[in-house]
Amino acid sequence: MRSLNARKLGLLSLVTFTALNLNAAPTESNTVKINAAFEFSSIDPSRSGYVFTRMQVLETLLNVDEKGALTAGLASDWEILEQGKRWRLTLRDDVVFHNDTLMTAASVVAALNIAKEKPGAWQGVPVQAIKAVNDHQIDIELTQAYQPLGAILANYASSILAPEAYGQDNVATQLIGTGPFSVYEVNVPHRLVVEKFDQYWGQKAQIEYARYLTGHRAEARVLQARSGQADIVFGLDPAAVPTLKRLPNLEIVRSDLPRTLVVKVNAGQKFLDTVEARQALSYALNRQGIAMAVLRSPESATAQILPPYMSDWYVANSDMSQNLEKANALLAGLGWQKNSDGWLEKAGQLFEIDMITYADRPELTTVATAIQDQWKQVGVKLNVNITNSSAIPAGHADDSLDTALIARNYGSIASPLGTLIKDMGQAKGGDWGTMNWSNSYVQSTLTELLSETDASVFTQKAQRIAQAIYDEKPLIPVAYYVQQTAVNKRLEGFRFDPYERSFFLNELTWVK
Repeated sequence: MRSLNARKLGLLSLVTFTALNLNAAPTESNTVKINAAFEFSSIDPSRSGYVFTRMQVLETLLNVDEKGALTAGLASDWEILEQGKRWRLTLRDDVVFHNDTLMTAASVVAALNIAKEKPGAWQGVPVQAIKAVNDHQIDIELTQAYQPLGAILANYASSILAPEAYGQDNVATQLIGTGPFSVYEVNVPHRLVVEKFDQYWGQKAQIEYARYLTGHRAEARVLQARSGQADIVFGLDPAAVPTLKRLPNLEIVRSDLPRTLVVKVNAGQKFLDTVEARQALSYALNRQGIAMAVLRSPESATAQILPPYMSDWYVANSDMSQNLEKANALLAGLGWQKNSDGWLEKAGQLFEIDMITYADRPELTTVATAIQDQWKQVGVKLNVNITNSSAIPAGHADDSLDTALIARNYGSIASPLGTLIKDMGQAKGGDWGTMNWSNSYVQSTLTELLSETDASVFTQKAQRIAQAIYDEKPLIPVAYYVQQTAVNKRLEGFRFDPYERSFFLNELTWVK
């Protein structure tokens, strides 16, 4: 019998996880071993669904291609009706859940109605009703047009689970999805083992099993890649990549993704509450130096939060170069002068601020140290604190945060609008967005864009928002994040999803 070692979560029967073939079991030779940095805290899709969609246990009605465009998923087609107030989705035929029951319009409606009540991606979506039209179609009725709905439907929080997957209070107690892999074993928060599902509606897997293991430090992941203890290792320390590239058993895959290293700034903090102060800190950064020396990716340097391929949100004319003269002039204009020790001082106070960052992404600590040194050149004393990532939303909530260096994922919802409105749609901002920055145009226009159906008007307004963010620096971008992945050459068919929705395990084969 397969084990579900998560009884502390109050999970239900193990019947779903009983092996059909009692002799089948994962081994070193038949299992693809995947290592990554981030743990999963639950089996509920609203909380940790990203692990279960990446491991292709759970699926969504819509998917996203490498450029962020919506594609078919469990829905083979969709149309937007009534000026955006009704979305009609046509479901694929003959989709089977992992408990051998058919996916129906009723089961999809039930799953989405549960998803929309959970915190996260569905918050703020103006849903009036979700209902079955017939056996093959569902309608999502809105009180007003909502432009990012397609991206919400492609988010892991919108995964379609069988009705039997839910227990009391609509909390997922079993992982009964539709993907090319079903659950063999799950141990929250570190380990997940999946096996191929032969009744999958799409491209069936060639590998028998895959194991996801997390919780290791960056140095340990490098050692696991070197030794062959892991076949695919995500989130490599850039400093280790040159050495790994020389190993004959490994391929290092470099991937760009819509994630940006940014300095989150408390715009209400007394030293940071002027545009000029934040602009000075931005001018003091040597982004190209950080991108080249720390990230080993010189082309990743940026002064904008979103990449050029998200063109609606990208400002054509921007300056990312270091300019210490401008930085010093702006600070002097605010009354700051260097004392005998080289630190900025005004009215007896040093320009001294704190920065929080976290070690889950190994390059963050090194980048924070580089920023500390670069800001010292203009007299700003920065104290860096390496802690848990949870300290950042906590510092946002109690207003104790000065700055934080974060790797913000602007592609967790394929339309960046869905993330931006959470990050900066109100004056207080968001846990991973702006903080105490008030720009009435940005906040009101983000809300307007939710129901904007004219593409040219959408672009025009998005450009003005992007310009305001660039000019006022409530977030100070440093570089686009580059994912470095080690792949053992005993595997073929690996490809990376820039939106981090899938590991495409069903495309992998063993080298013969």
